[in-house]
Amino acid sequence: MPVRFVDLSVPIEESPSEPFKPEIQHQGHEEGAHVMSQIFGVPTEMLPGGLGWANDNITLITHAGTHMDAPWHYSPTSKGKRAQTIDEIPLEWCYSDGVVLDYRSKKDGERIEPEDIEGELERISYSLKPLDIVLIMTGTDKYWGQPDYITHGCGMTKNSTLFLIEKGIRVMGIDAWGFDRPFASIIEEYKREKDATIIWEAHYAGIQEPYCHIEKLANLHKLPPSGFKVSCFPVKIIGASAGWCRPVAIIEK
Repeated sequence: MPVRFVDLSVPIEESPSEPFKPEIQHQGHEEGAHVMSQIFGVPTEMLPGGLGWANDNITLITHAGTHMDAPWHYSPTSKGKRAQTIDEIPLEWCYSDGVVLDYRSKKDGERIEPEDIEGELERISYSLKPLDIVLIMTGTDKYWGQPDYITHGCGMTKNSTLFLIEKGIRVMGIDAWGFDRPFASIIEEYKREKDATIIWEAHYAGIQEPYCHIEKLANLHKLPPSGFKVSCFPVKIIGASAGWCRPVAIIEK
């Protein structure tokens, strides 16, 4: 059947939204011609138009742009065993039915709790099944490109993350900088309450059960609540805590 593809990623770029900015150096066709001349021993003027290949050199962390976190990112162990690195994630986790849960009505720094998930599933009349890919919509992607991007959005908690894992969900994602609430909100609350259990709690849920989540999604508002597939295979980086990916929603017309 005819299908529609929706890009759910933000680009890898030197964006003000990235606190750990990628460094991207583009090598033009003229420079590429000189490299090819040295490799092949051919004068540059004998190449088509005197030009060679374009190339790029990028320095970045594995958590730049839209990426998938592996259990190894959260802890060296998960469920009492060595946690999986991104190259060890089962491919079956990364292609499945998708479901969008809408929390755009929540304010920056608010929590998404299990009862919020149950309420949203009831609203959209959807029952989760194992290996569904759950996408959390906060509306934060509209701030991409702005320095305050990382301060916006609500976030998941340990309990809500474990709620999804217990339903058989192994990949989930969010259209914000992090899966937890924004760091600024967590820091403010910790200073006030001195409760360390709130720090990175959704990530640390992976200590109990292995799961992956995708951060910095985009365009979730272009999707129906369900009835589509998600493809989100991460780049295979041996021993890494995360891998860049370009998640795509596939919707049959």
